[in-house]
Amino acid sequence: MTVRVRFAPSPTGMFHVGGARSALQNWIFAKQQGGVFVLRIEDTDTARNRPEWTEGILSALEWIGISRGSYEGPLFQSSYAAEQAKAIQLLVDAKKAYHCDCTRDDVVERTGNKHSGYDGHCRDRGLTSGALRFRTPDEGVTKVVDLIRGEPTFENKLIEDFVIARGDGSPVFLLANVSDDITMGITHVIRAEEHLPNTPKQQLLWEALGHTPPVWAHVPVVVNEKRQKLSKRRDRVALESFRDEGYLADAMRNYLMLLGWAPSGDREIVPWSVIEEEFRLENVNSSPAFFDEKKLRAFNGEYIRALPLSEFIDACEPWTSTIPNFDRAVFAQVAELAQTRIALLSEIVPNIDFLFVDRPQLDDAAWQKAAKDAAILPAVIEAFEALSTWDANTLKDTLVAVGETHGLKLGKAQAPVRVAVTGRAVGLPLFESLEVLGRERTLQRLRALASVA
Repeated sequence: MTVRVRFAPSPTGMFHVGGARSALQNWIFAKQQGGVFVLRIEDTDTARNRPEWTEGILSALEWIGISRGSYEGPLFQSSYAAEQAKAIQLLVDAKKAYHCDCTRDDVVERTGNKHSGYDGHCRDRGLTSGALRFRTPDEGVTKVVDLIRGEPTFENKLIEDFVIARGDGSPVFLLANVSDDITMGITHVIRAEEHLPNTPKQQLLWEALGHTPPVWAHVPVVVNEKRQKLSKRRDRVALESFRDEGYLADAMRNYLMLLGWAPSGDREIVPWSVIEEEFRLENVNSSPAFFDEKKLRAFNGEYIRALPLSEFIDACEPWTSTIPNFDRAVFAQVAELAQTRIALLSEIVPNIDFLFVDRPQLDDAAWQKAAKDAAILPAVIEAFEALSTWDANTLKDTLVAVGETHGLKLGKAQAPVRVAVTGRAVGLPLFESLEVLGRERTLQRLRALASVA
């Protein structure tokens, strides 16, 4: 039997990081088993679907390493309406489904309980129109064999006769999902635990349609720092936003795979080849997984620092290309310094943009803090003008000496110099920056600020 897994997102918004994790887990499992990864776009919500969201899914998957052409699809759920209709008719013909015209208010009025499930009122009425409900067995249990959660068991009498098709005949999610999985020959369903309550219903449908249910694996839900499920409305969850901010794909997918699982040994940052070799569904933790942005940021910083310098320079290009008058050769002179100081590629801009502008944009708060020691600037200018050698060590020694004559340690002495030259209070090492900026541009900026200090 060839293992076939599927990842089935809906094109109704940005690509959720939880979905990215599920996609990676399915992808690795399929590769380990010599199987097939199927991408199915569940596009039947026509009111919310947009073509650009589908393209966004494909692009996001490619970014994390699931390249186009390496999987089956994308297949579209809307293309399988005929198979879904056949499944519905099979259940009707086998008397495993029946029509129902009850409203929710009808059920509440009969049961006197607004929280109760459907009471089976239409089971034997013989209606020929209305929504279709599945006739859940009255007795017995449905046991779900789950690679992560063991064998959760559900009493059939506690499962209501659930709707499988609307009054217009169109299938609801539960039926469409099962029908598509059967049609596509899916053998393993790996998905988030939020779908676990639906699993006994789907397993009953698989069996009623005459097929052996797939192997289930429900991975832990991803939560925020308050241990609430990550929400598009409340939390930052769009994979694209992390990509556009300057997270590296390798860092992101390494971190995503740690949400509920860990490689061997006391380590977290590991090569992708190790993850592909060691990941096992049965070793995934069932507890909620905390999506920690601070930890992800630290991960990214480690990955940035591990890049060969030329690759780092290339990786920064989408951001450095936005800097007016950018010069790659000049950037190359400070790239190694910048690489050790940023955690996101987008942070490269405020660290180096001062090298390419005529006058840096002055940060008012930074200047207000440094201004109390700005009286040192005329002496710094005079000392710098007298230098015959313009290099980082000489510049540092000179500023140390000037600071001593003014009763200032280096940290205090360099603060107004840094703000004058870069516009900011923090950034790359000051003296290396002055060396690259050059004598004339440095003195020009120091004079400009000294005149207003």
